[in-house]
Amino acid sequence: MILRSASWLSPAITLTAFLLQISRVCGDADFESVRIKYDYRYMGGRGGDPKEKYWHESVFHPHYDGRFTDHALPYEEQKSNLTLLMQSYLWSMADLGAETWIIHGTLLGWWWNRKILPWDSDIDVQMTNTTVHFLASYYNMTIHSYRKREYLLEVNPKYTDDSYDDYLNVIDARWIDIQTGLFIDITAIRPKEGFPNTICSKDQHEERIQDLFPLRDSLFEGQTVKIPYDYTKLLTAEYGAASLSKTKYSGHVFNTTSMEWERTRRIQPKNSPARARKKIAVGKASEAERLFGKNTFVQDDRKHS
Repeated sequence: MILRSASWLSPAITLTAFLLQISRVCGDADFESVRIKYDYRYMGGRGGDPKEKYWHESVFHPHYDGRFTDHALPYEEQKSNLTLLMQSYLWSMADLGAETWIIHGTLLGWWWNRKILPWDSDIDVQMTNTTVHFLASYYNMTIHSYRKREYLLEVNPKYTDDSYDDYLNVIDARWIDIQTGLFIDITAIRPKEGFPNTICSKDQHEERIQDLFPLRDSLFEGQTVKIPYDYTKLLTAEYGAASLSKTKYSGHVFNTTSMEWERTRRIQPKNSPARARKKIAVGKASEAERLFGKNTFVQDDRKHS
């Protein structure tokens, strides 16, 4: 059974949703009930994934879910669908009251023009472990509608294991476009035990609490979004200072007049058989737990021309 989210759910329905989701968190998802296309063969699992790994990305592209599609989208089509994916996620999380923020390459795209980098299909967001638990308890395996499209919220049942040893399951949840197979990686942040003011993720990515909080309010892909407080420091530490000034990258050049990344050459598809055989990282994560009491949000103070 798939439950559709709505902010007006009655207490009785909410309780029923909670009881139903307990089994979802502990067991395998009923994917057949959320598939909308059946004219393709299953393309997940990359042929050698350990059984302990929950997510099985497609054999043709690491950022597509092979349960819902058997091919990657062309450049322009992928861009437009990623925009909808991001918009649907931000809108839906706000509707559910689940606080989240963008991070990693997605945050870098925000820095440049408040959009997803056009060559990047890897969208990353964070939330606290408490928020992931809330979603697991009430909304795991629910379908959410946005602009006549439907998206699946799926929680990794191993999100409760915060050990660095569980390197196969560093992604705690995903927001999945069940029409295209594109998805957003959701990672939980937790405090690093024994290290005051430090937060960490299951892939051992660490940040200082004061660099993340208080979160800033801004815009991203036309939707309201929250971003880390010291975004410049985080981006420079992760990608280097040149990432904030280099205007040519991956077959694109940044037009400072239109504030857009423009394509200068065709990019070799990343879903070729040769590339598919290459070792792909099991996932990205980042973490930093609890929303530390009274979080005060400040406005984005970066000037955009």
